[in-house]
Order: sequence, then C-alpha cells, then structure tokens
Amino acid sequence: MTILTFTLILLAGVYLAGLVGSLTGLGGGVVVIPLLTLVFHVDIRYAIGAALLASIANSSGAASAYVKEGITNIRLGMFLEIATTIGAVGGAVIAVYTPTNTIAILFGVILLFSAAMTIRKKNQEALVTGSALSLKLKLNSSYPTKDGVVSYQLKNVGAGFSIMTLAGVMSGLLGIGSGALKVLAMDSTMRIPFKVSTTTSNFMIGVTAAASAVVYLQRGYMDAGIAFPVVLGVLGGAFTGSKLLTRIDPKYLKYLFCIAISFVAIEMIYNGYNHQF
Repeated sequence: MTILTFTLILLAGVYLAGLVGSLTGLGGGVVVIPLLTLVFHVDIRYAIGAALLASIANSSGAASAYVKEGITNIRLGMFLEIATTIGAVGGAVIAVYTPTNTIAILFGVILLFSAAMTIRKKNQEALVTGSALSLKLKLNSSYPTKDGVVSYQLKNVGAGFSIMTLAGVMSGLLGIGSGALKVLAMDSTMRIPFKVSTTTSNFMIGVTAAASAVVYLQRGYMDAGIAFPVVLGVLGGAFTGSKLLTRIDPKYLKYLFCIAISFVAIEMIYNGYNHQF
C-alpha cells in the first residue's frame, strides 16, 4: 500500500469516526484507535497519540459553541480539570511502561462501559438543594432551555472529583476523552442535568487530552503522517455531524453504534488476550 492510498483510506475512515462520534456523543477516539490498530496495524501507542490530538481539535471546535450558548458550566469544568489533568499525566506515564496487549484489553473494557453508559437513562432533573461545598465553591449555576433559564445545584462534589481523577488516568492511558466517565461523575454522582454534563465534559476533554499529549510527544509517540489525516478527518466528520444532529434522531444511531463498538471491544479484548498487538 502506498502512502497516498494509506492516507486517503485513513482520511475516509476517521471522517466516519468523527461523524458517528459527534452524533452519539462518544467522540472520535473510541473509533479512531480500533481503526488504526485493527485495520491498519498501527502500534497502539502511536494510535493513542493521534487520537489525543484529534480529541483536542474536536473539543476545541465543539466546546466554543456550547460556551457561547451558556450551557457549559465553565467554573465547574475548570475545577474538575484539576483532577483530570493530574490523572491524565499519571495515566500517560503509566501507559509508557504498560504492555500494549494490556492497554488493548483495558481499552476494550472501557468501550463496553461506554456502550452501557450511552443507552442508560439520563438525569434531566435540576437539583434544587445542593451541598454546602458546592455552595462554598460557587459551582451551582443555570442554563438556558426552550422554557426559560433553569437554575440547578450540585452535590457529592468530593465523589465527582475522585471519579474525574480516574477519568483522567483512563484518558492518559488509553488516549480517549473519557467522556463516559466524566458524564457519569457529573450526571449520576453530582446530579447535574444531562445537557450541562455533556457540554461541560466536551469542554474538559480537550484540556485533559492536552495534558496527556505532552507526555506522548516527549516520548516520540506522535507521528505527523498518522496524526494529520486523523485530525483533519475527525474535524470534518464532527462538523458534518453537528449539522446533521438537528435533522435526524440520533436515538437509533446510538443503539446501532453501541452494538458496533461492543463488537470492536470484544475484538480488542480477544486480540489483547492472545498477544496480537
């Protein structure tokens, strides 16, 4: 296969990854890494490096729109970024010394967890009475809806902070945004309305990925020949997905995508278990 053929096929594949990732809210990393490792047999650490750059670009583009609309809780995002950044740097360092087959198995487990998180029931209720700590840290806020501005409060700040640290470790270790864990911390644990959770998570993903990317860059796991088409394709797919989101019902696409990434997860676990990475 020539370099031009490889680049064109990769570009088409990651474009689809960005498109589906943006429509389902899972991001492109969960598709990009299996695509690079299982189809193109790229070393998983180089695949993670490329996926981290794609996460930064994707988050930077999408997050700005949600911040402008006033949905994202910026103060909460920056507070929780302390946890995810520490975790991300730790995870990236651990990844350098972890066997690739172990990373592949762990990645497959996280994919299965992400699939389960996608189809679970979402929290849409705004909490009226929050914890004393959320009040002290001024993390409570409001967001616009079609029925007017809705105020909400938070609870379980410490538990949410702990889960965010784990999300950061997974992000640094596996090269994904860990959006499923971040939404779990905010939506289920801190009881933030789902719309705020997803947009704040999107805002945070880029910062978390940037912390991990520094370690991968220093270790030489950033290949421009792989990263450039990945970033370009994911951005194009995410842009198209944002336009299609208002025209189609992503409900059925989510179920289809969950089935697809479950198969990919089993493939990653199987290959990792049999030392095929």
